[in-house]
Amino acid sequence: MPEEAVRFAVLQLSGCAGCEVSLLNAEEWIERYRLMYMPLVVSAYDVPPVDILLVSGGVRTDEDLYNLRRAIPRAKQVVAVGTCAISGGVASLGDRDEVRQLFLTQPERRHVPRMLPKCHPIDAFVEVGRYLPGCPPTPELFMAALLDPADFKASKIVCQECGRRKVRDLRPEHLVGLRQGEVLPDICLINQGYFCVGSSTRGGCRAPCPRGGHPCVGCRGPSDVLIDKGSTEWLASIQRVFQSLTDVPAAEIEQAARSPQMALFLFQFSDYAGVDRPPRPKEKVL
Repeated sequence: MPEEAVRFAVLQLSGCAGCEVSLLNAEEWIERYRLMYMPLVVSAYDVPPVDILLVSGGVRTDEDLYNLRRAIPRAKQVVAVGTCAISGGVASLGDRDEVRQLFLTQPERRHVPRMLPKCHPIDAFVEVGRYLPGCPPTPELFMAALLDPADFKASKIVCQECGRRKVRDLRPEHLVGLRQGEVLPDICLINQGYFCVGSSTRGGCRAPCPRGGHPCVGCRGPSDVLIDKGSTEWLASIQRVFQSLTDVPAAEIEQAARSPQMALFLFQFSDYAGVDRPPRPKEKVL
């Protein structure tokens, strides 16, 4: 490895290590980047001075906050990686008023285990130079963030990368659920009655979920068109897409968008607009 190789580190806060596994599944960085710190694979006790610091996981404990603040001064650039670092992830749902209200208004859900303590995204405490959303980001996206290859081009939305055809003569009257029915090949999942939000979600992942027959749930966050909008506008955008492709009642679409299954990602779209913190510039979001 050349001495001029870019030095980088991966700081793992409270998360599942899925982002780290995705990074390790990529190979292009190995000859050009020198991994200095990642607890999952590198035996080191502290983050050394590096050019790039990738931060995964959310700030859930005082140890997370301590490690984050200690590592930031040692990096020239900070990249928030994955849903947990960008929006707090699963653990943050217990502190969201709209999610809490959703669960408490359904009697059968009142006796579920208590939510975890509030989990903060890292930009609640430190300045972030770039955002790499995904759960986890694909290996290609990791390479786009690290290597900035000239041939990488992300589509504006997941729909543009999906490859499924939208048709005029197939207009379902109701949603079929997340994992029900037989998925037709090559036909848009919305035309088949699945609640897919690829039309509102930023591209770049190459649409592995809808290509495989699974509706997009929005893990890449809002597209640039919606990135500075509040929840009312991105919900309206989803409604318009379904109105153009289906005959599903608006109330049914609204209920699906606010369901517990979609809460993890869709409810975090509004984080980018800066409700209780500065908005995230779209120029920083890969």
